[in-house]
Amino acid sequence: MPFLALAAAVLLFGTADSMVNSYIVLFGADVVRMTPLQIGVWSSAFAVGGITISWTLGRLFDRRPTRAYAIVVILMGSAGYLVLPRVSSYPLLLLMAATIFGAVSAAFPQLFALARAVLGEGPAGQRATPLLRASWSMAWAVGPLIGAVILSRNGYTGLMWTAAAVYLVAALTVLAVTRPGPVTAEASTAGPTPVLLTVSVTLFFTAMFAGGIALSLFVTRGLNQPSASVGVLFSVCAAVEVVATLILAALPSRTSQRALILGGFGSFAAYHFLTVGASGMPMLIAGQVLRGLGIAVVAAAGIRYFQDVLAPATGRATTLFANSATTGLLISGILSGAAVEQFGHRTTLVLCGLTVVVGAVAFVAGSHSPPTRHATETPVDDTFRTAAEPPIADHPA
Repeated sequence: MPFLALAAAVLLFGTADSMVNSYIVLFGADVVRMTPLQIGVWSSAFAVGGITISWTLGRLFDRRPTRAYAIVVILMGSAGYLVLPRVSSYPLLLLMAATIFGAVSAAFPQLFALARAVLGEGPAGQRATPLLRASWSMAWAVGPLIGAVILSRNGYTGLMWTAAAVYLVAALTVLAVTRPGPVTAEASTAGPTPVLLTVSVTLFFTAMFAGGIALSLFVTRGLNQPSASVGVLFSVCAAVEVVATLILAALPSRTSQRALILGGFGSFAAYHFLTVGASGMPMLIAGQVLRGLGIAVVAAAGIRYFQDVLAPATGRATTLFANSATTGLLISGILSGAAVEQFGHRTTLVLCGLTVVVGAVAFVAGSHSPPTRHATETPVDDTFRTAAEPPIADHPA
């Protein structure tokens, strides 16, 4: 069954990704002896390379949907993490970050685009996105824990080699996914403005990443809670994400994605304002329920909404959404530290909440009218046909 193969691929890829990326900064600091500035530049190289490669592959996917792109970039991750423990040259590490590891991040939008191309735009395709997002959330719930065990027993070499093996299995699993065949899609000719939609999602994820940093400091330093309490809060959030995405998959296909996304923005904004008023764990946990709901809805329904708006450019739509999250990560890394240092933990959380509100306004402005679409056809997959071959259909950015 195509969906089961896709879900397994997402789960395996997410597990490997979370295993290694939860500790990659520590690897840079402890093993390579990078300075904080070098780590920041290295992380930025990951992000910039990922945005560029993801966007390129997204457009290629729209010209000729294929499993090959996902398979190749996941295999690159497997090879990269196999050799990374033996690399100590900082210039070489930067090059690897911008190319090999940047390419790995393209696998996420490619897998979701592949799901849309294979399963179509009917009820099965509509339910696939939240279910696959639930698989991703589960992977990130267990991956860091598995990574911690391996790291404690076998060090960074064992951790990265294990991740490389899981990446390899994930790539092989993608081969079990049915090749994309002719599917009916719809091309957007009017309606929501992609620019404003992209701005809204970028602001959401900027607040998410920046708020995550501020929350950890607020809980441990502002409320004097033990460090373990931060893990409890994030675990609650992850559990709510999984449940919420499963509920989204069960909703009727006629359910308004626009309304759901606005509700997600509202829930996420409310989390920030509830948290700043917290004095102990009960209110903090309640806030994490709102946080998990907001992230699940915007992440799952958002991907589907972008795909609907930009159909049949499935690859471009999914990549645009994923790159918005990466851009939010880039922005938040700089702003969160400066905001906490300048204004304190509570004020930073309030500012994050206000950022979400601004993002919601941008979403409303960008989605003020429903898209008008017409039917077209997506080309047949030929898994390892080269990208240089003439495209059957081109959907310019």
